Amino acid sequence: MKKRHLSLTITHWVISDLAVTLNCEFSYNTHDPLAVTLILDTDGERPVRWIFARELLAEGMAARAGEGDVVLWPGHDQDGEPSSFYVRVGGTRTALFEIPAEPVAKWLARTYDLVSQGTELNGVDWDELVQLAE
Repeated sequence: MKKRHLSLTITHWVISDLAVTLNCEFSYNTHDPLAVTLILDTDGERPVRWIFARELLAEGMAARAGEGDVVLWPGHDQDGEPSSFYVRVGGTRTALFEIPAEPVAKWLARTYDLVSQGTELNGVDWDELVQLAE
């Protein structure tokens, strides 16, 4: 089992005119190769953990992706270059976070060094899973 972690400071947009910085951590574990974990407010009293598809993160950094509880889309600087991406989480009550794109893109690439895209389910013992389901 191998892991990759990334800690960084992000922006929580409380309302359009009120931004709060907080620390977060992205993590990837080969034990669950389809998923990434995002822990928000890692230094706070009540950090919040969201687990979602690694593919969703990759797609959302390039174009709007996701529906339901996790939606991502890219953000651009004044020159139109991708500089950040947004993550909206929650159901009836939502929270919006702006995350710098470059460090996450580099970290994400390193997760693909551990488990290549499209090979996440290689090695799964499907017979064992079927037996567990019966």
